[in-house]
Amino acid sequence: MKKLKTGEFFGRHNQKSTFEHLILTDTVYTEPNVDWHYHENAYFTYLLEGKLFEQSKKDTHHLTPGSLLFHNWQDAHCNTKPPENTRGFHVEISDDWFASFDLKPSVAEGSLELKSPLVRNLMSRIFIESKIDDPYVKMSIDALLLDVFGSIKNTGERTLKRPIWVNRLQSLLLEEDIDYSLKNLSELLDVHPIHLSREFSRYFGTSLGNYIRLLKLNKAFHLLMSRQFSMTEICYRCGFYDQSHFISNFRRVYHTTPTKLLRKIEEC
Repeated sequence: MKKLKTGEFFGRHNQKSTFEHLILTDTVYTEPNVDWHYHENAYFTYLLEGKLFEQSKKDTHHLTPGSLLFHNWQDAHCNTKPPENTRGFHVEISDDWFASFDLKPSVAEGSLELKSPLVRNLMSRIFIESKIDDPYVKMSIDALLLDVFGSIKNTGERTLKRPIWVNRLQSLLLEEDIDYSLKNLSELLDVHPIHLSREFSRYFGTSLGNYIRLLKLNKAFHLLMSRQFSMTEICYRCGFYDQSHFISNFRRVYHTTPTKLLRKIEEC
């Protein structure tokens, strides 16, 4: 079985950024099939465009834009991709990085798909940071990665003792064609809206309103990356009132505008 060394991924790199104990790659996948292999270091795969089928010893993952996987170093897997353009963002993390922050590399074991919009939003922000050229990029990425692993740990702890309605709600929120209003969700779950609103942050790490906002922005982020849609189309597809509402929310979360982000990516 092939072992990929530090910084080695299958495909063509649009950008490769090397920092102390971290390597970030913006990669276009070129191989339709990649045989079983594993990586020297733990890493994240954040799919930006296209589709990818990934199989590990325990799980299978059908990845679409916005899908986020974490692989620990010992996790073997294989990949298949369709003919369409497929692009991923990788964050490779050495054991020394974990040690420098007193974390164990086993903080998340095996192959783990991360569906929380909070975690995906953090990874989008890391991607944006990778496009910035200033002395503070590494510090910002370190801080965001620590938030990612903190969120993974907290999500795992919150999952241990969940009421049935919480798991049903999580599934509902991942459906796109649904009325996200508190009234509708409470009726579907047969849970009083006051109880749902009050208990939501205990299990999801943020308010219901912010969770839904991040779901919309994560979708918008990847529609933007595809360059297939106008701002008006993205607003419509993601449920924003208008472009002004979309841009103000985007700027609040990602600290830049959609247009400036695309310009920055083109410069890299």
